[in-house]
Amino acid sequence: MRLLMVIAILIFAMPMTGFGWAEGTNILLDPNLMCKKTRRLRGKLAEICRHDSALLKEIIINGINLGFRECEFQFRNRRWNCTVLRKSMRKILMRDSRETGFVNAITAAGVTYAVTKACTMGTLVECSCDKAHMRRNGGQPVMVTAATAEATLERQQQAALLRQQLPLQDQPHAQHQRLNRLNNITDISPLEHRNGRNRRPGGGRRGRRKFWDNIKFPEGQWEWGGCSDNVNFGLRHSRVFLDAKQRQRRSDLGTLVKLHNNNAGRLAIRDAMRLECKCHGLSGSCTVKTCWLKMPPFREVAGRLRDRYDSARKVALRNDGNSFMPENPRARPANKYQLVFADESPDFCAANPKTGALGTQGRECNVTSPGSDRCDRLCCNRGHTRRIVEEQTNCRCVFKWCCEVTCEKCLEHRAVNTCL
Repeated sequence: MRLLMVIAILIFAMPMTGFGWAEGTNILLDPNLMCKKTRRLRGKLAEICRHDSALLKEIIINGINLGFRECEFQFRNRRWNCTVLRKSMRKILMRDSRETGFVNAITAAGVTYAVTKACTMGTLVECSCDKAHMRRNGGQPVMVTAATAEATLERQQQAALLRQQLPLQDQPHAQHQRLNRLNNITDISPLEHRNGRNRRPGGGRRGRRKFWDNIKFPEGQWEWGGCSDNVNFGLRHSRVFLDAKQRQRRSDLGTLVKLHNNNAGRLAIRDAMRLECKCHGLSGSCTVKTCWLKMPPFREVAGRLRDRYDSARKVALRNDGNSFMPENPRARPANKYQLVFADESPDFCAANPKTGALGTQGRECNVTSPGSDRCDRLCCNRGHTRRIVEEQTNCRCVFKWCCEVTCEKCLEHRAVNTCL
């Protein structure tokens, strides 16, 4: 009895910050908790909850849900299928495993994607599409080349980094002065001849990777116009919402890993930006080409993050307590685009309520598949059962003018293999 009392005293004496993982987990599993108890919130997260529209908060929640849905799709054929069952996912997120790293990355990417898309569609009053490239030209499209476009993107990126240091609600005079400086940074100037030589289009500085390195700029002059996706606004609000509480305490490995993977998810959106162009001219000629930046489909981004899940690096805390390093001394340090983890993944073959694993018993597998859904892999060599089921499918479809397609219902037999 005395031992139990000592344990209870120690638990209640621990600082609440020691349960930081629980706060983050609750927000992902129930995003509606984001703005509860706003009196306890501090910094930019408190400003979002108190001043931004309810619609923005709803879009952030939709972004988290988008991330979870895509997680289910990407892992639907694996032993861990990213189930969103609360009891299972809550246990998974309590460990700093590969699975937790992917969940954090995909939800951060989902929030970035949802907020950016809402800006472009004009749904939010807080933002619009990105027209920084036209701001210094009286709101009109600008004729650019690959070199000037690269210089513009670099200056916009510098402006975005400065905006991260600005509070969302600043003193009017100070905010006006700072925003003027930001606008000057996003000015377009012909920088093809910097340091007496031409800059390589899309090359960036030597040894420093930039998101526009992957963008294929058109040859010659083209018009930078249209409505580019405002990815910097999405990045900023994703960072404020998902990282705010963790940034207050960065002395433990779990917090460092979570912040790293959150950022990797956001960068997966930014680095996948592509240039879309439209030609204008008589008889379909391309006399003038107008281009703008656009995000790819979210599924494409999720596929890249899944590949980074497969190549995630295991890390350990450094002696300084403020950074991590590869657990294997011979391994190269992870860059900011790679996913990292600190704990080994549990065994997902058998159900285990302690780790959140649901097991693969009863899961459907594919005998002929070369992938992770092959029966011997998915069933962990336990064997599987085979049965024939009847399914109704559409067949003998006919197109009728105009505009209707009529089909008959046909019965088909399909073999279903289920893990034992």
